[in-house]
Amino acid sequence: MSAAQRAVDGFLRASFPWYGLDEAFTGPRRLMQVGTAADGTVQHGAMGHGDEPSIRSEAGGAGAEKERFAVVVTVAASPVRRSGDGTGVLDATTVSSAAWLAGSGLLAHTWPAQLDHSLRDDWLEQQTETAFELADDLAGPAWSMLSLPVDGVPTPFHYRESEFGWVLAGPTGGGVHVGAYGRGMSAYGLGFSAVQDLGAYV
Repeated sequence: MSAAQRAVDGFLRASFPWYGLDEAFTGPRRLMQVGTAADGTVQHGAMGHGDEPSIRSEAGGAGAEKERFAVVVTVAASPVRRSGDGTGVLDATTVSSAAWLAGSGLLAHTWPAQLDHSLRDDWLEQQTETAFELADDLAGPAWSMLSLPVDGVPTPFHYRESEFGWVLAGPTGGGVHVGAYGRGMSAYGLGFSAVQDLGAYV
């Protein structure tokens, strides 16, 4: 099975709707990856819009600065529950979960050009911990509020910018939480909608 077909199959296995940028975005779209629980249940996934993000330092500063992309992360909303194998408890998923996935997703495509390769893991671990702490404190000073349409309905999002790009997260009416991250595209002009046809992303 090709990698593309595996990606499609992963998205099709989800029991919840996927979200992407609405029809106002006319650029390229693509499936990225899904995240699953130990029992194979699909829990979240990401869809790319615009340029395919490269790691900023490896692309060369100027090339990466010209990238224009937004990645939309969909997270199934769920309460605290038993794991599928009955051996533990799975945490509830919230808007913070979407913010954390979006923040860590942005970090995966960014690291300082002047950083030695041997120090990259330490840098990434430190930044990832910071992203987790920020996602856990959506009411904190690092976040501002931004209203964006979700399925045509104005919806409040938590939004923050960094030197690497921007991250936002908010709810939907479809039983999922949405996170997004990007660079080179303004978050202020975005809108989200449930994906009706995965074919647009293949």
